[in-house]
Amino acid sequence: MRVIFMGTPEFSVAALQALAAEHEIVAVYSQPPRPAGRGQQLRPSPVQAAAEALGLEVRHPVSLKTQEAQAEFAALDADVAVVVAYGLLLPQVVLDAPKHGCLNIHASLLPRWRGAAPIHRAIMEGDAETGICIMQMEAGLDTGPVLLREAVAIGAEETTSDLHDRLSVLGAKMIVTALAQLPDLKAEVQPEEGVTYARKIDKAEARIDWSLPSEVVARRIRGLSPFPGAWCQMGSERLKVLRATAVAGAGSPGTILPGEGLVVACGSGAVRLSHVQREGRKALPVAEALRGLSLPERLS
Repeated sequence: MRVIFMGTPEFSVAALQALAAEHEIVAVYSQPPRPAGRGQQLRPSPVQAAAEALGLEVRHPVSLKTQEAQAEFAALDADVAVVVAYGLLLPQVVLDAPKHGCLNIHASLLPRWRGAAPIHRAIMEGDAETGICIMQMEAGLDTGPVLLREAVAIGAEETTSDLHDRLSVLGAKMIVTALAQLPDLKAEVQPEEGVTYARKIDKAEARIDWSLPSEVVARRIRGLSPFPGAWCQMGSERLKVLRATAVAGAGSPGTILPGEGLVVACGSGAVRLSHVQREGRKALPVAEALRGLSLPERLS
């Protein structure tokens, strides 16, 4: 098939590579290079880098609302467009341009967790499972009918980074299956019951509130790992916490308790911090990161 691919972050790369092995990618749409690193030099998106490595044409229009951009899209004469975390709204004229419309790889079990941060929210809210939906796109926010879905269990210790990588691979496999079975797939209209929205992660959410129950604290730490990263104050230093588990324990919230690793009291129970990142340093297991450091009585 003639496929337009539209995606930007690392999550989208596996799908691009899988489709390129099976179909003709007539163009790749991705967000433009952004300033990054200490030098703030322009860095292409992961999808652009992967596309260029495959010798594919990359386009990054600022908007798809102009007649010129829409005409260029339609001129590709695509059978289908595959959209994976692209980052721009697609006008109806763009959605209608390919013969089979636009398909989206969405990292949740729709209608739960429509929106920007479905992986983060599923972990933060303690969902037992999540998955991938291949959705026929329409103008609403993740409201289109679902062509394929597959559920996966969320591991008790799993972070957003862990789950992100698993779902990226699953999404790549499922979109190849979906294109192989078009147009025979039956579209399942999303039910109105059970709709939730995965709002974009706000950095203000990242400050750890030790007064919450330990299970909630641990889930938020794992759900915000690695970005933006849950954090607390360790004396005068900001400490980013990347992995944590709820354990038994009691004390004033934020108090460091005796025990293996770094155990911190919560509103009820405690959490064991296993991987942290000190300011200006790389992420490490707690024992390595804090070796030789005199710890305060509490974290705040």
